[in-house]
Amino acid sequence: MKRPERVELAGRYVKIVRLDAAAHAHALFEGARGDFEEELWRYMSNGPYASEGEMREWLAQGEKSQDPLFFTILDAVSGRPEGYCSLLRIDPPNRVIEVGHILYLPRFQRTAGGTEAMYLLARYVFEELGYRRYEWKCNALNEPSRRAALRYGFTFEGIFRQHMIVKGKNRDTAWYSMLDGEWPERKRLFECWLAESNFDEQGRQKAALGA
Repeated sequence: MKRPERVELAGRYVKIVRLDAAAHAHALFEGARGDFEEELWRYMSNGPYASEGEMREWLAQGEKSQDPLFFTILDAVSGRPEGYCSLLRIDPPNRVIEVGHILYLPRFQRTAGGTEAMYLLARYVFEELGYRRYEWKCNALNEPSRRAALRYGFTFEGIFRQHMIVKGKNRDTAWYSMLDGEWPERKRLFECWLAESNFDEQGRQKAALGA
């Protein structure tokens, strides 16, 4: 069974590329600065960062890692970094993999590009790698992440109580999954939602993905 590689995945709105700390740290650091920082990093295992150099150092470690395998999400037109994500807990014998360490900069949240990024990764996992189970896990208190999991077509499986210690605090973890047999229908819905015909002249969706 294949392991994921540092591939490039291109869509209409975004391009997913290998994480490059030297090239991407500045834009990611600047985009993550503001009065929203506390909320942005609240449920992340890393951050917030006091300096660009500090963030670059963390990204450089991620750049070398094989599991998690990190990617940067770029705007397809401008090439500007809009966030990062990873594939992790990679289990080729059982064909199970997780998507996580997802950071979307505030300007990128609730955009078509954010949805497309998750579609591109899921398509890669199921169609190119041939995995049978795709997982999403998050802090059980992280309501935005839990809503996103359901919106993207993952199924809630339960809460692992006191599963981890993150930033010195107990973390209950909410588990979600998507299976290979479910992917064809999930793919169809993603593609219907992402179609140009689903957006009006102001770029507003006509039909919600969750619907």
